Amino acid sequence: MKRNWLVFVLGALFILFGVLWTLQGTDVMGGSSMSGVTLWAVVGPIVVIAGLVMLGVGFARRRRISR
Repeated sequence: MKRNWLVFVLGALFILFGVLWTLQGTDVMGGSSMSGVTLWAVVGPIVVIAGLVMLGVGFARRRRISR
């Protein structure tokens, strides 16, 4: 229960990196070897969804604990 903040931080990092990878994979953000590679355009949104699920779990735990 004390580690609930870890779920929030990891979820936010997953979302951040997922968006970054999506932008690089779709070649919106260039400048790396990941730019324009379709793999990252597919992996990025999957990581964003995983981050959103982690945030949802964190909020559900928080709501359950406060009751």
